[in-house]
Amino acid sequence: MNLSFFDQFSSPSLLGIPLILVSMTFPALLLPSPNNRWITNRLSTLQLWFINLITKQLMITLDKKGHKWALILTSLMIFLLLINLLGLLPYTFTPTTQLSMNLALAFPLWLATLLTGLRNQPSASLGHLLPEGTPTPLIPALILIETTSLLIRPLALGVRLTANLTAGHLLIQLISTATMALSSTMPAVSLLTFLVLFLLTILEVAVAMIQAYVFVLLLSLYLQENI
Repeated sequence: MNLSFFDQFSSPSLLGIPLILVSMTFPALLLPSPNNRWITNRLSTLQLWFINLITKQLMITLDKKGHKWALILTSLMIFLLLINLLGLLPYTFTPTTQLSMNLALAFPLWLATLLTGLRNQPSASLGHLLPEGTPTPLIPALILIETTSLLIRPLALGVRLTANLTAGHLLIQLISTATMALSSTMPAVSLLTFLVLFLLTILEVAVAMIQAYVFVLLLSLYLQENI
């Protein structure tokens, strides 16, 4: 019984072929297709307004040099947001519950921000490893601590996203299982657990949106440090 709770996190396959790529590319079908017309319908207008809002929020923390990353950061934000929200639907698979995928997104982008800083301003980038005014005896230890904290940033990004989504999916499945099990023996308690399940689902929708935003926001802050 306990093992079945984690079956939802295993990558689906058909005839031995993993379907994770299909689940990753499916959200692209929900985006508006290119068109020569400025406004096509209300849905496209709403989507473009939402994309514009996301871009403005992400670019607040960056100066003009960082605006070149607007397309990458906005695309990543929309990609994570759609995957997280679609993963809350019944009988679906959430690729962002896989640590390997989240690390594959976090590590290259973090490395790109780091290399950007080392190329454009190497002295300032290396200066983050040793704050000004540090006592001489603490310099070796502080450099080691700051280097470690710098290197674990992509790991923290991936683990944060994976842990929050995995915990939410497990809670939803546990409470829904309890609701179904109590429906025949204790209807009143089952109704109460269903109310908890409904509130938890609303909370998970908020968590899915917040975690996508936090993931991209931290990347933009790392970028701002290096430009």
